Amino acid sequence: MFLLKCLPLVALIAAAFSANPGVKIRLTQKGLEYGKQLGMASLLEKLKTAQIPDFSGKERVSPIGKVQYSLTNIHVVNLGLPQSSINLVPGSGVQLSISNAFISLRGNWRVKYLRFIKDSGSLDVNVNGLSISQTIAIKSDATGKPEASSAACSASVSSAKVKFHGGASWLYNLFSKFIDKALRKALEKQMCPLVAKSIADLNPRLKTLNVLAKVDKYAEIEYSMVSSPQISQPAIDLNLKGEFYNIGRHQEAPFPAPAFSLPAQSSNMIYIALSSFTPNSAGFVYNNAGVLSMYVTDDMIPRSSPIRLSTSTFGFFIPQIAQRFPGLMMKMLVKADKNPVVKFQPNVMTVDATATATAYAIQPNGTLSPLFVLNVVSQRARKEKKLAMSEFPQYYLSAKNLSRALDLMVFRHILFCFTVQLSKGYPLPALGKMKLVNTQLQIMQDYLMIGTDVQFTG
Repeated sequence: MFLLKCLPLVALIAAAFSANPGVKIRLTQKGLEYGKQLGMASLLEKLKTAQIPDFSGKERVSPIGKVQYSLTNIHVVNLGLPQSSINLVPGSGVQLSISNAFISLRGNWRVKYLRFIKDSGSLDVNVNGLSISQTIAIKSDATGKPEASSAACSASVSSAKVKFHGGASWLYNLFSKFIDKALRKALEKQMCPLVAKSIADLNPRLKTLNVLAKVDKYAEIEYSMVSSPQISQPAIDLNLKGEFYNIGRHQEAPFPAPAFSLPAQSSNMIYIALSSFTPNSAGFVYNNAGVLSMYVTDDMIPRSSPIRLSTSTFGFFIPQIAQRFPGLMMKMLVKADKNPVVKFQPNVMTVDATATATAYAIQPNGTLSPLFVLNVVSQRARKEKKLAMSEFPQYYLSAKNLSRALDLMVFRHILFCFTVQLSKGYPLPALGKMKLVNTQLQIMQDYLMIGTDVQFTG
């Protein structure tokens, strides 16, 4: 049941340390209501399997005296759950309430009285006013994955009417009121264990939760919780680590996750917020893996650009390049000096980065002749370029003019590798076949927020 299925989002469990989260997930009342719809269908099927234990007793019935009876093979033939609700219990968990449910049962009866008279037949039982209140608690198993359990349950039945068929049923219906009470108690004892079993059946599904999800051959992302779920009346908030790691080597990022909080939101079922810590930890990981470097060649520059990556073009800025290496194509090795830093501001995402661009002339035999090394600094909307070393130190380099020349060549490729990695996407916390629908993305102060509804397809 969803409760069952939505608990993937409710049931990530606290890790052994405490820190600010990189990712926050908020499950709203709308999400819980969707879960309830799915969960009630599952719970309905589970309750239909209820088997009432055989039981027997003795009652004195006028005018026939003491009657021994036994009821066997009592099973559910119909069940309805017309009223249900799901609510948050601040600090505790999720409470599922069912009221005014009804059950139709069928079974067999057998009686003995006056020492030698025996009779048997079938019976129908109409149960009304069944109410169940179940609180679900979440804890962590030994592997850090979520585990659900029944924290508190109560069940009551307001009435159970027995009707005997066959034999001298007209006579035995006279003492059906004695059996009604016994049946009510038997049903009440069965309901909570059945609901608890439904909750236990959830755990194999919870084991599929991608607490540690592979992103690519370089990185994986961890979604363990840094604190217990924060349960309040309007929503459940989950604080996830949301940190990238190199595959097989979990080295912590050398910077902390900043604190951030989510505004009140309720139009979507789920809100997923990623602070700048998550993409910045990705930058740390990919830089460690040596991925944030690449060669820029002329064929990577748009054909419409009048500026080409050649010694002829750069001869306008450094004439000696064209004189010493006339008519040759060039290539640049662009390499990040530091981890790129992502910042979120309302409706804007910026990336601060520094890199070196080493320029080479490509000789006819394919060998590379170094020309100069350019330090490239990007800070928000400002781009700065400074010549670090050159084969032609006596020539004064105009940084302003070179900036214009390199804008289409170098800067657009400084973060190419980093953005390519992120543009491939990475797995969000999910369970089973969960599909995001009606998804909206907003860039907020210090975090990026995804508002979405969900559909479970299996």
